[in-house]
Amino acid sequence: MERRPTLSAARAEPDCDVQDFDQQGFALIEILCVLAIIGLLAAIILPAVPYATTRAKLESYAVETAALLKSDRNSALRRQVRVATLVDAEARAIRSGVTGQTIRLPRDVVVQATLAARCADRATGRSIDFFPSGMSCGGTIALARPGMGYEVRVNWLTGGVEIVPQKLL
Repeated sequence: MERRPTLSAARAEPDCDVQDFDQQGFALIEILCVLAIIGLLAAIILPAVPYATTRAKLESYAVETAALLKSDRNSALRRQVRVATLVDAEARAIRSGVTGQTIRLPRDVVVQATLAARCADRATGRSIDFFPSGMSCGGTIALARPGMGYEVRVNWLTGGVEIVPQKLL
C-alpha cells in the first residue's frame, strides 16, 4: 500500500470559491436600508407634489355650498329673521349666518361671487341675505377648475338655490 500525502484543513481548497458564495444574494439588512431610503425620499417628495381638485371633489364643494345656502334660507323662514350667508371669494370661504359653519375651498379652485351691491335699503356686496318671507338678495357663486365648473345660484325672488354645471375651455 502506498501512502498518499494528506492536506491540512487550513490548506484544503473547497469546490466553490468562498468569495463567489458570499456574493450570491443580498443580505436582509441591505434590503431594509434600501427600503428605508426609498421611504425617506417619498416622505420628502410627496408633500411637494400638487394635488389637483378632482371633478367629483369640485362637485361636492358645489353641493356643500348649496346645502349651506339652503340651510340658511330654511332657518330664515323658520325663525322669521333675516339671515346673511357671508361669501369671501378672496379668502375662498363661505360662512353660514346661522351655524357659523365655514366651507374653505382649495387654492386650485377659482372662486367668483356675483352678489347684490344693495339689498333692502342696505349695502351688502359680501353676503347673500335671506328674508323671513323666503325672498333673498340673490347671487351666484362660481367654483371652477380647468375644464370644469359649477355655479351655485340663488334666486332673488324665491330664494331657491340651484347648481348649474359649466363647461369651461
